[in-house]
Amino acid sequence: MKVLHDTIHQLTIPTPFAVGDVHVYLLKGDVLSLVDAGVRTKEAWEALVLQLKQLGYSPNDIEQLILTHHHPDHIGLVGEFPRAHSIVGHSFNEPWLTKDESFFNRYEQFFKDYFAFFGVPDVYLKYLEQMKSELGHLGEGSLTAVIDEGDVLPGYDQWRVIGTKGHAQSHLSFFREADGSFIGGDHLLAHITPNPVLEPPYNEGQERPKPLLQYRSNLNKCLQLGIQKVYPGHNEVFSNLDELIPAQLKLQEKRANKVFEMLQVKEQTPFAICQQLFPKKFAKQLDLTMSETIGQLDFLENEGKILESVKDGILFYQIK
Repeated sequence: MKVLHDTIHQLTIPTPFAVGDVHVYLLKGDVLSLVDAGVRTKEAWEALVLQLKQLGYSPNDIEQLILTHHHPDHIGLVGEFPRAHSIVGHSFNEPWLTKDESFFNRYEQFFKDYFAFFGVPDVYLKYLEQMKSELGHLGEGSLTAVIDEGDVLPGYDQWRVIGTKGHAQSHLSFFREADGSFIGGDHLLAHITPNPVLEPPYNEGQERPKPLLQYRSNLNKCLQLGIQKVYPGHNEVFSNLDELIPAQLKLQEKRANKVFEMLQVKEQTPFAICQQLFPKKFAKQLDLTMSETIGQLDFLENEGKILESVKDGILFYQIK
């Protein structure tokens, strides 16, 4: 637990995931809120209760939960605060909080269809079962207030909502212009570039999102805000955005150029490219590695450097 500001306190919660610990933030204002809620494990709950106690609070004192996005390490304990009268976040959190079975079925079908379209062999589709197992770490609840770009956080007149889709379609961040404070979830991290995670469209019939393009757009938006200090979901608090963001953008372009070089040799499926980019990881982290691969292909296509074609129901890319 760290006291970072007179109204912001960082609580560090363990997770069972490769990303390691996650930070949640106790935010003081007209109400007492937690920004994010850790993961749904016994260890996470015990760590959260202990750190609240060190600050002079208990779970019963939390009046509001504010969500940066829907991933299990950020919404896992939302149902454990008996006096929290509101859960606030982007509307896309709702099917994850309510565990909407029809949404999950459509979500699973999206990946089955798209993985096949991307050239992923059937033998790897068993990974979808692993994705489903992570749903056990989700908390349960329902949004009481929906917020989005430009809104003010309920109970905090100085905090403005910033839309930061890319890592998740539900992702929001929160900016206090008075001192440049930015509570950024997984949008801005000091030592790693967040995965632009592939997701289905939340409204049926729409095109799939292109998360890397969204993420890059929102990185550039953050450069214009005047952010002085970032309170992230993982790793340490940091301030060097003028260095960090251009470096992240350049790294993404370098990765995309590597994909472009692969396509100069021959046309390839997204899965074939994924295997080359992540030879040791793709089988165990198929969703993240394919998300990264599709992101690079979306970027190159948006730059006008590559073309796509479909053969026997499978997507191929080639240089323009």
